[in-house]
Amino acid sequence: MSTRTRPLSPHLQVYRPMYTMVLSISHRITGVFQSVGLLLLAWWLVAAASGPDAYASAARLFSNPLVKLLLAGWAVAFWYHFFAGIRHLVWDAGYGFDKPAARRSGQAVVVATALASLFTLALAWRHLGGAA
Repeated sequence: MSTRTRPLSPHLQVYRPMYTMVLSISHRITGVFQSVGLLLLAWWLVAAASGPDAYASAARLFSNPLVKLLLAGWAVAFWYHFFAGIRHLVWDAGYGFDKPAARRSGQAVVVATALASLFTLALAWRHLGGAA
């Protein structure tokens, strides 16, 4: 029996990050970020339904610049996770597995995320009086 300890499987340090690998990991990370953001959304809805005092407390929190920045990140994560999810559904149907198609669909996800995020944040900025 050998006394050397070797990893049972290759770890991330062994692999060179590839575009599709980074996109896949990002899809998982944005899914977790979505869960946290949805908890904030649920809290805001409960506060809105609980009356003026609870809503005022929530409004104070959401007016904090750091929370606004987190909400902007949540919007970007939402759109990325949405478009990457559509990409995964197409893969589940058996399409787009060859390298050129996977690369193009990954680029399309990034472009669609950027456009939808910019549109969403601009819309929020406009309708919330500069409070995106």
